[in-house]
Amino acid sequence: MSRCHSLSRRQFCGALLASASLTGQTRFAALHAPTEWSLESSKQYPDPFNDLELDVLFTSPSGRLLRVPAFWAGNSTWRVRFAPQEAGRYSFTTICSDSSNQELHARAGTLEVTQYTGNNPLYQRGFVRVSDDRRHFQFADGTPFFWLGDTWWMALTSRLSWPDGFQTLTADRAAKGFTVVQIVAGLYPDMPPFDPRGSNEAGFPWQPEFARVNPAYFDMADLRIQHLADHGIVPCIVGCWGYFLPLMGVAKMKQHWRYLIARWGAYPVMWCLAGEGTMPYYLSKTHDTDAATQKHGWTELARYVRASDPFAHPITIHPSRSARDCVDDPSVLDFDMLQTGHDDRRSAPNTVETILRSSRAEPKMPVLVGEVCYEGIQEASREEVQRFMFWAAILTGAAGHTYGANGIWQVNTREKPYGLSPHGHSWGDTPWEVAYQLPGSGQLGLAKKLLTRYRWWKLESTPDLVEPHWTDQNYWQPFAAHIPGELLIAFSPSGGKALRFKDVAAGMQAFFWNPTDATQHPIGAVAPDGAGNWQAPEFPIFRDWVVVLESATARYGQIK
Repeated sequence: MSRCHSLSRRQFCGALLASASLTGQTRFAALHAPTEWSLESSKQYPDPFNDLELDVLFTSPSGRLLRVPAFWAGNSTWRVRFAPQEAGRYSFTTICSDSSNQELHARAGTLEVTQYTGNNPLYQRGFVRVSDDRRHFQFADGTPFFWLGDTWWMALTSRLSWPDGFQTLTADRAAKGFTVVQIVAGLYPDMPPFDPRGSNEAGFPWQPEFARVNPAYFDMADLRIQHLADHGIVPCIVGCWGYFLPLMGVAKMKQHWRYLIARWGAYPVMWCLAGEGTMPYYLSKTHDTDAATQKHGWTELARYVRASDPFAHPITIHPSRSARDCVDDPSVLDFDMLQTGHDDRRSAPNTVETILRSSRAEPKMPVLVGEVCYEGIQEASREEVQRFMFWAAILTGAAGHTYGANGIWQVNTREKPYGLSPHGHSWGDTPWEVAYQLPGSGQLGLAKKLLTRYRWWKLESTPDLVEPHWTDQNYWQPFAAHIPGELLIAFSPSGGKALRFKDVAAGMQAFFWNPTDATQHPIGAVAPDGAGNWQAPEFPIFRDWVVVLESATARYGQIK
């Protein structure tokens, strides 16, 4: 017999389920919003997770077939989660690897899908995709999506308490305008498998020896993932840290990823195959062999995830340098994620050059920094460095930017800091309750708010439109990008010499913008000379500034 699982009891929005037998029944759902139901088996299996696979085959109103994996929920229960991408009537039937199980196999029904009527943009606009021009992200309805990410690697552990701690951090990031959170699905960095620091209220994600998953762990993780989505934040699900691949093997890692897709594929998520994809375990004695195994393995896993995910969420991998370097074939990825250093201002050259290198590479894909200079790491990389990394990245052509704060990624608590890494050192003891209030996160939120006044996705990196500008001899000079005839934005890291702009359209208005507090200092009408050059006035004070030249039609409105 099958039974309906009420998502309202799990704090999940948008589910409209009918409590009835599966076969012949019509269920109801909202467009783009997750819906869920359960199936029960009276037939017992010695090891249900490993003995059985269950899929549900959906036929959309337009005739498209979607094979959705179901997940083992413990005991004799399986669940399916589905997010319809078309309005109208779907039909569905179950496919069980044990075709003799009449309670799990060949159960059929219909799903009536109506328009979503809530106010969550993630459900109003549909899943986030890569744009047709392969430069940025957009919702399914075509609305551009600005990636402003935060880094919560270990936030599914009980060290970030549920509900108080997790909800506090979510509310802060949502209020500041963050749109993405990077979060690891239980197999964490900076610790060996089954380290006590990696457990949540229900234990570890896998049982010892990786025999099978622990559904109770994922029940607690569900609450957190659901909460992010409910508050308009896209979870970027990092499947594990890269060194778990040689520990578990490809076959077991495919089980892990199938389970993640079944659990969270119906959410508005993005997939990150692994963190530090080709980095071996810290104490490995077979470094080169492990790195090669991981590179080949993650290439195979990328193809597996793409084939297994009916919702086609964008796929990347978190690297030591560039996601392209972590796989044999970069075409298995949808966007390139970069890691460019934690050395304060000394990380500027690598950040800029790595963005440029990836932007020019084939196949073309959106590029963004996934890790750089966590705020406060090594008692450095403070807010002025956070501002620099954001503006340098965006004005060099990145599709978004990812922030991180030392103390949050590893979830230090006041009572018990994270402690030592396997290599014997500690990255710091700043409690997350202090780290989330560091000023850099709010200042990047202000920067995103400024950019989203405009058609930011059309910006073209044009460093030579401003003098002076950065070169490979000095990266701490101005950056610039423009939309011809519409908008020109420059970021001056030092606020020293007054800037001279080129190719300036007549009729523009200009202002200085303070990247610390978003105060705006009007300059007034721009009067370029006959060659289109314009000399800006002196900066109000010596510090970093953003200079904006806008046309009368440049303003677009605030969007994600």
